[in-house]
Amino acid sequence: MVGCILTGHGSFADGLAGALEMVGGPQTDFVPVTFYESEAAEFSQKVADAISSMASSCDGVLVFCDLMGGTPFNQAMMNAATIPGVEVVTGANLPMLLETLSCRTESSTLDELVECALTAGKMGVDHRVLDVSTDTDEDEEDGL
Repeated sequence: MVGCILTGHGSFADGLAGALEMVGGPQTDFVPVTFYESEAAEFSQKVADAISSMASSCDGVLVFCDLMGGTPFNQAMMNAATIPGVEVVTGANLPMLLETLSCRTESSTLDELVECALTAGKMGVDHRVLDVSTDTDEDEEDGL
């Protein structure tokens, strides 16, 4: 099975992982890795250890990051460059995680899950407008 790691600034990873578990249930081979400014010196090793550990026990690793260009993303990319079978997706959101992890099976490939994450992440972003207009024709018939 492909392992998954979620990382981001502050409590992003823990918060999103908690929401994922609330909606989608407990996840196997899934680890949140937090990044706080106060532990910046240790973060490189922290994320490297998480990716290395996941890579040794899984059929590839998909790392979800909050923000392209941030420290969690940069560190994940550096590890992906040196550890085979690691892919990084940025812009992580709850719909992306729910869909990707619910699609993940023992036979899922890393490439399939990357494509699933990208599609679901984009579909999870939308803008809706509530139509609260009233039917003015009725009002006019009543003489109001």
